Amino acid sequence: MSKRHEAKYKIDRRLGQNIWGRPKSPVNRREYGPGQHGQRRKGKPSDFGTQLRAKQKLKGYYGSISEKQFRRYYAEAIRLKGDSGENLVGLLERRLDAVIYRAKFVPTVFAARQFVNHGHITVNGKRVNIASYQVKPGDVIAIKESSRQLAIVIESAALAERDVPDYIDADHNKSTATFTRTPTLSDVPYAVQMEPNLVIEFYSR
Repeated sequence: MSKRHEAKYKIDRRLGQNIWGRPKSPVNRREYGPGQHGQRRKGKPSDFGTQLRAKQKLKGYYGSISEKQFRRYYAEAIRLKGDSGENLVGLLERRLDAVIYRAKFVPTVFAARQFVNHGHITVNGKRVNIASYQVKPGDVIAIKESSRQLAIVIESAALAERDVPDYIDADHNKSTATFTRTPTLSDVPYAVQMEPNLVIEFYSR
């Protein structure tokens, strides 16, 4: 299991961007990277460096994805018909933890993975505790009745820093969300620009 959640804001600082758009991000105060060499002036990155950064940003955004798993998403994205970059984003957004985060059931992608792993979620009435579970259009995701009054759920629904995207129909009164369709890149409310085409180029070298 990835330990990335223990230092999630280091991702922001290393990339120099507030990738989740959170008010508490240290990038809002310090735009340089973490560590004693974080303030060194950086030259223009190479094509490889630009592609690597795009991969780190997209992979980091979803928080808990291992390199092995992320490479599998790439392999599936190029196998599917259509634009591989769009396919990659669609696969990532179909992760159950991503849907839980988008529906505002939890405040962060890291909390979403933990929430799913702890058995608080059902899909079409059946308990699912695998964060990488691929949700399909029409699937109904719900918080178990015994978990609906948890503080994290109530506080997350009230967060003003982000909205539920239109490819998820969320009902916070019933603690349910329907995944209506697989989104395209332009549908996904990333706080910063994502470049999945560069990620595809990185892996296809």
